[in-house]
Amino acid sequence: MRTFVFADKFFFKAATKEKGYLEIIDGKFGDYTHTLPEESEINVLDYSGQWIAPGLVDTHIHGYMNHDVMDNDANGIKVMSDALLACGVTSFLPTTLTSSKELLTKVATTIGEVKEQVTGAKIQGIYFEGPFFTEEHKGAQNPIYFGDPDLETFNEWQNASGGIIKKIALAPERKGVKEFVEAVTKEGVVVSLGHSNATLEEARVAVEAGASVFVHAFNGMRGLNHREPGMVGALLTLNDVFSELICDGHHVHPHAAEVLIEKAGHDHVALITDCMMAGGMPDGDYILGEFPVVVKEGTARMAEGNLAGSILKLKEAIKNVVDWGLATPEQAILMASYVPALSCKIEDTCGMIKAGRAADFIVLNPDMTLAATYLDGVERFKA
Repeated sequence: MRTFVFADKFFFKAATKEKGYLEIIDGKFGDYTHTLPEESEINVLDYSGQWIAPGLVDTHIHGYMNHDVMDNDANGIKVMSDALLACGVTSFLPTTLTSSKELLTKVATTIGEVKEQVTGAKIQGIYFEGPFFTEEHKGAQNPIYFGDPDLETFNEWQNASGGIIKKIALAPERKGVKEFVEAVTKEGVVVSLGHSNATLEEARVAVEAGASVFVHAFNGMRGLNHREPGMVGALLTLNDVFSELICDGHHVHPHAAEVLIEKAGHDHVALITDCMMAGGMPDGDYILGEFPVVVKEGTARMAEGNLAGSILKLKEAIKNVVDWGLATPEQAILMASYVPALSCKIEDTCGMIKAGRAADFIVLNPDMTLAATYLDGVERFKA
């Protein structure tokens, strides 16, 4: 029996298609058509009045449902994977924090081993956030482990992971950045810039060497000054770069987000969560990396009051940018699916509806709330 999904809108990468049918064949997307074939045995998933979009892709997420990537717990990562389906996320990059070389090696090994075992949102690689940062904008990263980029150490982590580290973040002002960036980008690894007090020129050198993403724009970086544009000036003015953006209303004021989106374009801003273990959990006391964090009133903060990751769900981020008037629904979906995938060079496996791809998609209501999540053509979450 052939299966088709009917809905009022389908968000494809390059266009939105109105009222039609999308075939699902053996867990993969088939062709889109405006009319059903004249066959007797057809199963139609009827989502009249609703919209179909690609599954969301969270490329910067540390934890969820009381589990943290740095716990080095395979079962915890499996719990995260399953729970993220309720956030509309069907692919993600488990994200590390600055820590000892030894623990990071163990975590890389664990994620590499569990990658094909998860049954929910798919692990598309690993994001190493650090440890090559500087102290001025350390955030929730532990500065005792900071150091200059070291290719030999990175290769150890990459080998331990089974070659699945897709992105690594560093501060442009560290010694040896240019050579490190050139080397790892040749291997297909994306370099992102953040937790940094770099000048515009230091950031420019890193970008010209191959760095292409800015870590959670505006946060953990030198701000814009009219005499020294800094890191924020760099992400606003350098060409061919992507910016991660946390749209929870706490990390970045909507007007600041608007400035970035208008300058960079929706196609160069990747919505991320930077979510920590308290995501999906009640208010209370938690841990991010090695630091105690208090979660209340929609934020996760360290003892001194600094923000420490978020408790944002990606399905909330797409709704927020639409509600704030910063994006159309189509643009919001792009910013949380194809753009993050493209920015991390994983767009060949996720981030869009395309014939032959795994049928990972979400059903949205017209108010941008999540109605259902499908993985490999099977409904795995229903609101």
